[in-house]
Amino acid sequence: MRFLFVHGTGVRRERHDRLFALVRERLAARFPDAAVESCYWGDRFGATLGAGGRSVPGLKPVTGTAPDAPDHMDEIDAETAEWALLLADPLCELRVLAEAGWPAGTGPGGEDGAPDDDPFAMPGVQAAGIRVLATLAGLPPAPPHPGDELGALLHGTGLAADFPAALDAAARSAEAARAAERATGDPQARELATALARAVTAGALAAAGADAECTGAERDRLVELLTTRLGGDARVPGARAAAFLGRLAQRVTTQPLLNAWRGSLTVGATPALGDILRYQARGHDLREFLHARITAAPGPTVLIGHSLGGIALVDLLALAAARGEAVPGTELLVTVGSQAPFLHELGALAALEPGAKLPYGFPRWLNVYDRQDVLSYLAGPVFPGDPRITDHEIGSRQPFPACHSAYWKQDALYERIEQAVAEAETG
Repeated sequence: MRFLFVHGTGVRRERHDRLFALVRERLAARFPDAAVESCYWGDRFGATLGAGGRSVPGLKPVTGTAPDAPDHMDEIDAETAEWALLLADPLCELRVLAEAGWPAGTGPGGEDGAPDDDPFAMPGVQAAGIRVLATLAGLPPAPPHPGDELGALLHGTGLAADFPAALDAAARSAEAARAAERATGDPQARELATALARAVTAGALAAAGADAECTGAERDRLVELLTTRLGGDARVPGARAAAFLGRLAQRVTTQPLLNAWRGSLTVGATPALGDILRYQARGHDLREFLHARITAAPGPTVLIGHSLGGIALVDLLALAAARGEAVPGTELLVTVGSQAPFLHELGALAALEPGAKLPYGFPRWLNVYDRQDVLSYLAGPVFPGDPRITDHEIGSRQPFPACHSAYWKQDALYERIEQAVAEAETG
């Protein structure tokens, strides 16, 4: 058995090596006798800006009414919606606390304590919130050593490089300073600690963007570890800010957030968009390269394609099968977060006319998607009745774009691949 991993759009050497190391480790744990190889194509076939980006004009704010979001986006859960807001504005929860403060009766004595901005606070005694903020500012500016759990988590999720700036931004913010002043008692300070931890985590995730390799569970653990270091308890959500943020998150449609990401993708992530456009214009060379790699060793071979990698594999396998020349040794195709089904609907796949069926000789196809990943699509409904196709949903509990990269840390992905391999072997 042989596995061949084909990466997606925008990936270059450093990112590829880190991602493939993870995929290889997870596959080797389930298939110890299998060869796990990668087909790196980013440098050779990826896009570059030949004129240094001179074609990109300055972006202008989007005006007018946004179109309705797809029906399935209505199903976004409260937690994902809250984190979508935090990724768009990491300080939004602190801003709620800074502006609204805490209602009367939630001061140092708990429910029966003094109101916020306690007029009877002892002179010279530092407010509890000020102490929490000072603790945050005193955390090491560099990422902790990987031997420390927090450090290991930051390095393992790809957030280590962006963590110091996110920590500094939260600690120095006017929102944090005002919220700290109003947090006069321990209950408020504990809530402030959670809000600060979420702000730092969201800031690092937002800065890392699609390069983050962080699941919802890892994100929550980061918040818990940071909260604990600040003297709070992440297991008890902050009722004041969290309730407000939750209501706000449910009122915000996904479309404005996607519009914000559109600008980010256009300017800040040109390789990601450029690779797709370049493939549409000159995909033949990449497909020939993939064919050579697949046939370089005897099968059976399981092909795993992420995003654009999945598009190229579908095109290659369908074109070969249509010519009666099925790619030798290919036993199973696994696409993860792929746009191939949507491109087929558009008539933008090189191999298939819109509405055409998959040709005889096309292998079994496992298509993995995440409902929150706007770059993943369903294959089964596009090729109705084809028994070779199975769609499988995985939920990372992350909003877009983090969910587009979060598949590779999900045990559920490798469990489903193992099941699909067994099904292919038994016929």
